[in-house]
Amino acid sequence: MSGLTSPGGRAMRRVSNSVLVIIGICFALPLLWLVVASFDPAASLTLKWPDGWTLDNFGKILTPTLTFIPLLNSVILSGGCAIVTVVVAVLAAYPLSRYRMRVNKPFLYGILFGTGLPITAMMVPVYSLFVAFDLIDSLPGIILFMSATSLPMAIWMMKNFMDSVPIVLEEAAWIDGASMMSTLTRVVVPLMRPGIAVVFIFIFVQAWGNFFVPFVLLLSPDLQPAAVSIFAFFGQYGAVAYGQLAAFSLVYSVPVLALYVFTSRVLGGGSALAGAVKG
Repeated sequence: MSGLTSPGGRAMRRVSNSVLVIIGICFALPLLWLVVASFDPAASLTLKWPDGWTLDNFGKILTPTLTFIPLLNSVILSGGCAIVTVVVAVLAAYPLSRYRMRVNKPFLYGILFGTGLPITAMMVPVYSLFVAFDLIDSLPGIILFMSATSLPMAIWMMKNFMDSVPIVLEEAAWIDGASMMSTLTRVVVPLMRPGIAVVFIFIFVQAWGNFFVPFVLLLSPDLQPAAVSIFAFFGQYGAVAYGQLAAFSLVYSVPVLALYVFTSRVLGGGSALAGAVKG
């Protein structure tokens, strides 16, 4: 009798399934509150069925000041950060993946150490640096800084994806007279599109939810991203517009979901390496 069909195995499976159901409920209840509260004219922190369903909460938040301009700023910051990080990570991961040097392993471990540095510990010198170079309240400056903080993990991930591309394909291109940069852009990058999509989404989502950096380095209200402008729904003395906050949160999630669907359809469809190398 196998372990899964034995009485002890069935009991263990029931326990594990029960634990997974409880964890799923813990995640599902806040999401259910988010959806219900966004249509509730008298929403509160308690999950309850609305007395009447309404779109007033969405009507109040769908204004240029509250939603459209902050979302546009978030798209600019997150998209710029993801593009810069992916491009630099590809260029940095290529020699680490293709050349066997003594400094490779210490460099990669140093990169891994860089991912553990708390952003709060760096903000005081970074703020002084931004003041010295007159980059306070500058979207390009914020994009460059957020890209720099995202690079360690992006390089580590990109290097692992690049290792899966057979080097024999590059050697064939070199024989035909292709340069290293041409080989990278025309052979390696197209074959690791799913990996690039993963890194792009990871960096974009990380930057999309970044509150601390824009809050400190951006002073103008019209430059604040949506992650910071969400403060507008928290009033004084603990008053919170729960219905509008829930509606804004749903709208705030749409661009990330759309990006995930788009990249998974365009860049992540199937294995790009299938049939690339014949045995």
